[in-house]
Order: sequence, then C-alpha cells, then structure tokens
Amino acid sequence: AGMKFFLQYVGCIFAFFSAGFLIISTWTDCWMVNADDSLEVSTKCRGLWWECVTNVFDGIQTCDEYDSIYAEHSVKLVLTRAMMITADILSGFGFLFLVLGLDCVKFLPDEPLIKLRICLASGVMLLLAGLPGITGSVWYAVDVYVERSSLLFHNVFLGIQYKFGWSCWLGMAGSFGCFLSGSLLTCCMYLFRETSSGRFHSAYPSRKGYSSATTVVTNPHFPSSQTATSKMYAVDTRV
Repeated sequence: AGMKFFLQYVGCIFAFFSAGFLIISTWTDCWMVNADDSLEVSTKCRGLWWECVTNVFDGIQTCDEYDSIYAEHSVKLVLTRAMMITADILSGFGFLFLVLGLDCVKFLPDEPLIKLRICLASGVMLLLAGLPGITGSVWYAVDVYVERSSLLFHNVFLGIQYKFGWSCWLGMAGSFGCFLSGSLLTCCMYLFRETSSGRFHSAYPSRKGYSSATTVVTNPHFPSSQTATSKMYAVDTRV
C-alpha cells in the first residue's frame, strides 16, 4: 500500500508540472529568439500567437499579435498550435482524473477498483498528451535550426537570425514529464490491479458464507427449531 501511495503522489507531481509547462509554453512568446543579441539593441521573441521586442537598455517590451486565426499562416505555425492545444487539453484532463483517483481524495472510497481504473485512464491521457506535445515542440525547434543553418550555409544574412527559445524548451520538458507520469501510472499501477481485485473477491465469499449460515440457523427443518416450537405449543395448551 505504501508503494502504491508513493507512485500515485509522484505521478501526480509530474502530471501537475508537466501540464503547467505545456500550458505556459503554448501561451508564451519565446519559441524563437534572435541569435545575434550582441549586435542588436533589442531582444526579439516570436511565439505561436504574437511577436515581442524588448529593448535591452530600458527593458520596455512591445508585442504585436499575428493576424486573425483564419488568416494565412505557415504550416509550421498552424500545426504547432493545434498539437500544443491538444496536448494542453489532454494533460489537463489527465491531471484532473488523477486527482480523483488518489486514495487520499474522498471520491468513491468504497470502490478501490474504480479508483485504480481512473488512475490508469489518467495515465493513458498523459501518454497521449506527451505525443503531440513532443512532436510539435521538437518539429518547431528542428525547423528553426534547419532554416538558420541553411541561411548560414548559403552565406545569407537577413539582419535577424533566430534560434529556438525557452518556450520551446518548456514544451519539450512538459512533454517528457507527461511520458514519465503516464508510464508510472499505466505500467506500475497496473501491478496493484490483481491485489485490489483479490481483496474484492475475498470479501465476497465471506458475505456469502455469512448469509448461508444465517439460512441454516433459520431453517424451519432444523431440529432445534422444532424443539422450541413444540415447547411453545405445550405451554399454550396448558394455559
């Protein structure tokens, strides 16, 4: 039981931080940052939704949102948005399901098998969340690196060259955390399934035996019950 609680709490901590990292990564503005900061007087960051410029001297930041979501965007931007939003939704629901499945939470306290299945379902959700998260963040990072390398290879200098920033790293970290917590909940928690089911089956025959014993005692054909009935009849006839 102690190992089961430990795995639940470790998985819950990883799921909480992983979901938070994915959500922060999706809605922050530093997926791409200019690589030539020594030559620039400002730091330029690009996110999935807007682009921000920060002056290195006074720290003033100005952000420009991209066009409408229905406008024409690059395939990299559109697919990364879709994959990260999917990862956010799955990881969020996975964390909520895991909270309900914890043994310390008073939700279905008399149904250990159902709570264990809830933990398994949350583990599957977290594993599914890690897949689009890691695909979107790694693909975005590789695309930025390939674009910059091709420009350097052809000696093309456009004034601003980008490298992937901390938002992209945060997306990778959140995705790996989802994989880790999902693996703990699906692989390790599955070992406790037989133990819980064994307790359930052992409790059921005891109830059945108790009811059968009651039936034997209350059977009208039992000799002791016949003796008690005959004594009562004899007393009534005397009166």
